[in-house]
Amino acid sequence: MGNLKMWKNIRVACLLVVLLIVAVNAYRDQNQNWNQPINILLHPINADGLASTQQYIQQLQSADFADVKQYLEENSRQYRGQSSYFMIQIGRELHTVPPRMSEQPSILKNILWSLKFRYYAWKQHQSIDGSPSLTLYLNYYDPKQTRELKHSTALERGRIGSVNLFASQKQVEQNNVVLVHELLHGFGATDKYNLNTGEPIFPIGYAQADKQPLYPQTEAEIMGGRIPLSAQKSKMPQNLEQTVISVITAQEVGWIK
Repeated sequence: MGNLKMWKNIRVACLLVVLLIVAVNAYRDQNQNWNQPINILLHPINADGLASTQQYIQQLQSADFADVKQYLEENSRQYRGQSSYFMIQIGRELHTVPPRMSEQPSILKNILWSLKFRYYAWKQHQSIDGSPSLTLYLNYYDPKQTRELKHSTALERGRIGSVNLFASQKQVEQNNVVLVHELLHGFGATDKYNLNTGEPIFPIGYAQADKQPLYPQTEAEIMGGRIPLSAQKSKMPQNLEQTVISVITAQEVGWIK
């Protein structure tokens, strides 16, 4: 009986420690100082285990993410009046993919996934990684073998994200659109598309909500994710130039009050 009580107390203590860590992280995550340099750490992962994907990862370089840095700095300057400084660093290649979110999400499943993801991030971290402002795990797939990617996910204000990308030079610009979407999630931006249909929500998910006629739109709101062509049809932006960061998204990440 005494042993059972002891194990119960140990379990409760462990749970309290986990919740304390999550609470401390959540508090820290809400207090991004945009005047300080923002260090983004990218960990590439060979998610499909193919030699072609491995070859692609080995030739990754900072230039592949130059558009991301420029886009974030230009948009932060537009809203803040001064540019935030973003450092994008390609970190160690990892060999374990992050936990995947359930295909049938629920509040409980989402909580469990977020705890598993935080534990994964803690376990993967090494001192050589430093203390990044945000860490993205880039899961690469060969487009010849994987035609459609599963949905990428990030913890809102959680400073970690799991991003599914194509291992192809032709896809670099579109990959960067997905990467920025998840990166902004990590700083507090919310999705602005219908989670069931994937279509942008009017007006908050539209880049040109005042346009007459409304369709077709020519740009995507970055958190809306797609360019609306009609009320039921949309397309993926080809690059970051075809996207905008709306006032609402800028407020969510703390660029404006």
